Amino acid sequence: MPAPRRPRPRRWNALPVLTRHAPPRVLLIVGIVVVVLGALIVSRPLTSLVLLGIYVGASAVVMGIVELVARPAGWWARSVAAAWIVAGVAVLVWLGRSLELLPPVLAVLLVIGGLASVGRAVSPGQVSARVLSLAWGVAQIALGLLSFTWPDVTVLVLAVVFGVRTIVFGVGVFARGVRGIRRPHAPRTPFDAPRAVRRRRTRLRWAAAGRYALSLVLVATAAGGWWLNDWLNDGAPVVDAFYDAPAEVPSGHGRLIRSDAYLGRLPQNGDVTRILYTTRDAVSRPAVASALVIMPKDPPPGPRPVIIWNHGTTGVAQGCAPSLRDASATRWSIPALEQALKAGWVVVASDFSGQGAPGTYPYLIGRGEARSSLDAVLATAELRTDVTLSPDTVVWGHSQGGHAALWTTAIAEDYAPGIDVLGTAVVAPVADPPALARELLSGPPNAMLSVITSWVLVPYSQTYADVHLDDYIAEGSRSIVLEMTQRCPTEPGVVVSVLTALGVSEDRPLYNADLTDGALGRRLAENAMTEPLGTPMLVAWGADDEVIPPSLQRDYVQKLCAEGQPVRWATYAGYDHLRPILPKSRFLPVLYTWTKNLIEGKTQVVDGCGLR
Repeated sequence: MPAPRRPRPRRWNALPVLTRHAPPRVLLIVGIVVVVLGALIVSRPLTSLVLLGIYVGASAVVMGIVELVARPAGWWARSVAAAWIVAGVAVLVWLGRSLELLPPVLAVLLVIGGLASVGRAVSPGQVSARVLSLAWGVAQIALGLLSFTWPDVTVLVLAVVFGVRTIVFGVGVFARGVRGIRRPHAPRTPFDAPRAVRRRRTRLRWAAAGRYALSLVLVATAAGGWWLNDWLNDGAPVVDAFYDAPAEVPSGHGRLIRSDAYLGRLPQNGDVTRILYTTRDAVSRPAVASALVIMPKDPPPGPRPVIIWNHGTTGVAQGCAPSLRDASATRWSIPALEQALKAGWVVVASDFSGQGAPGTYPYLIGRGEARSSLDAVLATAELRTDVTLSPDTVVWGHSQGGHAALWTTAIAEDYAPGIDVLGTAVVAPVADPPALARELLSGPPNAMLSVITSWVLVPYSQTYADVHLDDYIAEGSRSIVLEMTQRCPTEPGVVVSVLTALGVSEDRPLYNADLTDGALGRRLAENAMTEPLGTPMLVAWGADDEVIPPSLQRDYVQKLCAEGQPVRWATYAGYDHLRPILPKSRFLPVLYTWTKNLIEGKTQVVDGCGLR
């Protein structure tokens, strides 16, 4: 009668197969080496990415070979073994070509491992061990699938997962070595047998309880991952069909494509319409943009003056458009809005191309921003036959929108000669992008700075042919940088970008080149607007601005004064970056009165260069 077959041990990795019968001292050395490797992978995931790939790839290949040799010749075992070998070879081969290809392969490898564990769960064996195999398989598959949803964190998550697995295995190997060295070799007496049986039963019960507990943890982790994924996705803005450009659009720029009711909150004294229109991007390519048009409820007779509002940074993704947000047409987003509507002015607020409508977003790219703003006014003229727009226009902007406002005034005469810009009011403007970049990069790196840098670098690389993304980012970081540009600051998913940036910054910088040098530096300099505009300017900022250093605003005003630009300026003690444009700000009456006097042609102080 043939002896019963002993159950094969679980193969969580290739190395257990290779070390199962090794001498104790060898196990000690292997355990220490593996623990060190796992700790390196966990603590320095990107620095150790090559080691991670080599370890996982080689392990997968060996695992597949062992499966083919040691497993029964069933279709499931052979399929899993072949998948392990193919995935392992892919990791080892692609590793030398592009680190960008490693995360998806690792995600596939997790799914393969999960399928293998599920297959072992239906094999004969202890119930607790089969339950643990099933739970571990489901958790691996869930994590692998979620990795495709959040590709920028895939490499970090997988590095931690494989690193932890490596550490656990290394500790186990080391412990086996210690037990092998310390195990007594004295012969057993007949009295030892019952005691040994009781100890063995106790160990088996505790082992089963541990497996069940670990199974619950794994299932809870997988369920929590899917819940978190749903929560993050539910918080992301939804771009509806209104923003889809038709197959054929009107020729020329500043032409209205369609209009519709705004879905957010309305101001007390106005009606809001969202529009889609044609425009041009920074390099004169045809583009489509969206905007909000805020009309007074009962406009006085005659042509209505126009306020062009340029919004501050909201992200660079398509879903970050202000017209998709609930409060973008209220006094919390547009300063002095209710006063402007009471005065009978029409407020036009562009999203800029690439937000709302598909396309490349011109973040801190002056001509792209300005053309979107000016074309929004031209398209608004086609919106209603009962309201006529006056050529008299005043341009407002905050932060990034301050940059856009300066450029709007600078190109208005040539790009949209029918629009007469009377003056420009900017709050905490990014007038000189290279100077701001140098100031920010001179400080310690942080997660939010990494995200904002991606918002500048990616649009610049998509707009200008001579700016190459790979020239400025660390190897293997492309997916991380690109994904950072796909989330808005107001959605929960931005937490993923921040956490990813934190994880990377602890390991090595995302950006390995001087962002103010080379092609990017030259393009940033091209988008600085430090020249006089020729029309009155109002510049204001908070003395406690935490985003744009107040020193840059003072330098900007001094430069304008030195070049003869009439500029009225004000700094507000105790105000941060956003406070000057919020309700009850001390700046709002100044803004409204200054604008009203320009529109009405009244004499006022427009030059504060002599003031200090």
